[in-house]
Amino acid sequence: MHDTMYHFLVGLLDLFLWGGTLEGEENLPGQGPAVFVANHLDATGPIACHCSIPMRLHPWSVGDMMNPAQAPGYLNQDFVERQLHLKPPFSLQFSRFLARITVPMFHALGCIPVNKGDYAGMQETLERSMDVLRGSRYLLIFPEDPLLEAVDSTGIKPFLHTFARLGERYYAETGKRLAFYPVAVHQDGVVQVAEPILYNPLRKLGEERQRIKDLVESRIHQMYETLGGKQGDALALCPERK
Repeated sequence: MHDTMYHFLVGLLDLFLWGGTLEGEENLPGQGPAVFVANHLDATGPIACHCSIPMRLHPWSVGDMMNPAQAPGYLNQDFVERQLHLKPPFSLQFSRFLARITVPMFHALGCIPVNKGDYAGMQETLERSMDVLRGSRYLLIFPEDPLLEAVDSTGIKPFLHTFARLGERYYAETGKRLAFYPVAVHQDGVVQVAEPILYNPLRKLGEERQRIKDLVESRIHQMYETLGGKQGDALALCPERK
């Protein structure tokens, strides 16, 4: 998809589904590459980030969402029945219809499929992500672990640290330090971007992955707590424009 079409579609999403505000615009990078890391907030996080961050973003996406055979079942369980509260058999029929739209859309948007628990698939995810970074473009990653319990104060689940591996790969290839931008997506219609965390090549690889993950995660929690409320209190689609 051409960048012009991407920004046109994002503009429509902002007009009809998001309409929120961006805070911390001064922290945005002047040029790529960079990695934006955000809390998911169900279906809201990806829409909010695309609408609020004025760069073309290439998000990591659940692999099932990009597979025509698996997408209907995933949509039905994770979105149609859980969030739209539709009941079978109509829910599955609607999920099949929705998948015929979302699967090609995700591919056109340049989403990168993630198959958790699949080592070879994860290596492919990292390599495709490196292609984005080589082109001085921007990644968007939501690293919350769906299998873990959410933190009480924010409702955000603990992060996986796989995304931090991009720092070491990018440095090994270019000799440059990759920037990771913490992003808090709030249910009241606010996306807040913090100052970047830079990869440190002087640390041991395992320690640096953990450091980046911990810093990004803690800053997102801090921003969310400052904004107030708890993720999951309300769905943030169509917030009132501020």
